[in-house]
Amino acid sequence: MREMLPRQRWHIIPQHIMATLPDLLKQTEIHPALRRVTDEVRAVVIRLMAYAGGLAALAFIAADLVSPALPVAANEPQVRPGWIEVAKPHPAFTVNQVDFNGRTSTYSIRRHPEGGRKDVLSWASTGDQPVAEIEIFRPGGETPENAPPAPDLAIRMGLLAAGEAEAAGMIDSKFGPVGLIRFPAQESKTRPCLGFAKTFDNARVQLTGFACQADTIAAQRAFIGCMLNRLTLLGAGNDTRMAELFARAELKRGTCNVAPTPGDWANSLHEPQLRGRF
Repeated sequence: MREMLPRQRWHIIPQHIMATLPDLLKQTEIHPALRRVTDEVRAVVIRLMAYAGGLAALAFIAADLVSPALPVAANEPQVRPGWIEVAKPHPAFTVNQVDFNGRTSTYSIRRHPEGGRKDVLSWASTGDQPVAEIEIFRPGGETPENAPPAPDLAIRMGLLAAGEAEAAGMIDSKFGPVGLIRFPAQESKTRPCLGFAKTFDNARVQLTGFACQADTIAAQRAFIGCMLNRLTLLGAGNDTRMAELFARAELKRGTCNVAPTPGDWANSLHEPQLRGRF
């Protein structure tokens, strides 16, 4: 009975439909000619898309070669990394046996991503402008060679419009002769400040700073000489040139009495005629 059921189902379809069924199946099939046309159209579309992509790539390359590079706007500042202050500095220098009249001392270290380092010792009253400062600057790639120290000194001394710096003679110290710098804007103050600068080419070190501690210019000069004579290296790390510089300087260490010699033009206050400006 199970084998007879499927055969019996064909008897449900009318006989005239069964007779035309092969013709109907043949009519629903896609004609071979139509298949060939569809394949040709598909191939043509693919070729056209490939040609269009190739032309677009050539157009981009040609435009990049022909068009000039866009110039950088002159008024757009180039962002460069600046000096970064070390959060917990370990002092590498100190100044011993110098009377700062109870001034509070601070020690800071600033580093530059291009290799520079600044160790700054400063003394000031609480909340006041520093009255004395020594900066030991080891330049890296961020500072041009032979950069004048006067503009930076004026900013550190709080002189926004200091004018042109003038030479103020020289003093002797354990580091050798040190040139002094003064600014005309300081002459009107009751305690005019004096700056100083000393560059060591072999060690690539620059000592700069200022003093506003004393009441007279002569005393100011003596105070700066005393600071430099009492400047001591605590640790040079891997900087052998710094260690050698201070070792040689200690052999010449003198007293704090660095008063100028009377009649000595090199130690006089006024700028000599033959000396240039800083």
